Amino acid sequence: MSKGRAEAAAGAPGILLRYLQEQNRPYSAQDVFGNLQREHGLGKAAVVKALEQLAQQGKIKEKMYGKQKIYFADQDQFAMVSDADLQGLDAKIVALTAKVQSLQQSCRHMEAELKELTSALTTPEMQKEIQELKKECAGYRERLKNIKAATNHVTPEEKEQVYRERQKYCKEWRKRKRMATELSDAILEGYPKSKKQFFEEVGIETDEDHNVKLPDP
Repeated sequence: MSKGRAEAAAGAPGILLRYLQEQNRPYSAQDVFGNLQREHGLGKAAVVKALEQLAQQGKIKEKMYGKQKIYFADQDQFAMVSDADLQGLDAKIVALTAKVQSLQQSCRHMEAELKELTSALTTPEMQKEIQELKKECAGYRERLKNIKAATNHVTPEEKEQVYRERQKYCKEWRKRKRMATELSDAILEGYPKSKKQFFEEVGIETDEDHNVKLPDP
């Protein structure tokens, strides 16, 4: 055992007694070890030994809780508390609880505000963004200017003519496809092979072969 650990073990009974009296609530040896290990550098064996020593000396109480030993301060050393004092403590607890909740809410608001601020653009980043947007807008303005200056605009009449021709050709496409389908169906009634074999032998190519689809009317 190192010198520091030995000194901590020697002072363990005093540390644990003071801790149990201040907290005034039951703890297992593992609880006490976990709570005081970092602050005082106490090993678990030293904690167990000190608690058993204090219990044997009558300075603290020891009780079995299932298979586990529980240690707590001797309640006889504390003065009796009146009902009025208890009510006062309850009121204080309520007030402190409300204060804690208020502080927690304030912390959440500040954390949200901090998150918003840290995610916002800095002034140099904002200036750079503005310059990039101005450059982008200038490009759009130039494109719009060129479009307006062009002489190859399609007039509404020309557009309407294109739509009419499209409708005419689609109508003819639909008509011829129906005629071809009816004719091939009539031939296939007496044809000994499959439709696919017939198309291959005759050299018929369908819309589906070229992944095209007749537009809706």
